[in-house]
Amino acid sequence: MEKIKKIIIYAFLSIWGIMVLFPFYWMVLTSFKSYASYNGEKIPKFYVTDPTFANYSGAFSQVPLGRYLLNTLIFTVVTTAVMVIVITLAAFAFSRLEFKGRDLLFTVFLSMMMIPSELIVITNFVTITNMNLRNTFTGLILPSVMSVFYVYLLRENFAQVPDQLYYAAKVDGTSDLKYLFRVMLPICRPTVVTIIILKVIECWNSYVWPRLITDDKNYFLVSNGIQEIRQNGFGRENIPAMMAAVVVISLPLIILFLIFRKQIMAGVSRGGTKG
Repeated sequence: MEKIKKIIIYAFLSIWGIMVLFPFYWMVLTSFKSYASYNGEKIPKFYVTDPTFANYSGAFSQVPLGRYLLNTLIFTVVTTAVMVIVITLAAFAFSRLEFKGRDLLFTVFLSMMMIPSELIVITNFVTITNMNLRNTFTGLILPSVMSVFYVYLLRENFAQVPDQLYYAAKVDGTSDLKYLFRVMLPICRPTVVTIIILKVIECWNSYVWPRLITDDKNYFLVSNGIQEIRQNGFGRENIPAMMAAVVVISLPLIILFLIFRKQIMAGVSRGGTKG
């Protein structure tokens, strides 16, 4: 009976895995098909008889995909670095420092998660526009350097560090910042790595905000560049070329996740476990 149960579970997981991975397989497969062979298939083929790399070379020659990738890299690195500093200091203050009204302030801070994201986008758009920061990296980055959820996740992780370590460090004359960077961050490294990776993925896939705040192609990110590719690059009908561009854009995130998947799982599970 136990074997039958395992067979059913593994069969279900295998089918589910195939369903999840199939779109990625189809994307890569289509990117190696020529425009003529793709349109000539009355019945879609799940293999390539005559693979071509022309779609990949066209992804960089027909549109400034390299510029889009560079812009996205700058946006992702700077936003993630600034956000990690901001949320680390905020999480440390809420978890370790003693000040009047701390718990009430943290409750109010968490209540911001209940505000619909659409309202925040509208407010940010008006603010950035009034500051004349449209079509600038500053305007792209500023609204993304704070996350209530990441502060909460890191704060819960910091709260698991024994108070005795903090008191012992204070007896030795260690400052709060030195204790944070030399004790708490090394202990909570899995959660910090998880937050960094999740933020990188979030920035790389960001679409709505960059689309609102930029109309200059010099500041387009890859997510917005895909629309530009579709409209003014390969054309709406050249699906293989579009798939090649999407593969190029998606590959960095796939590699990043495969390399750090263990840290992501460890950080999430640690952040949600008390004691």
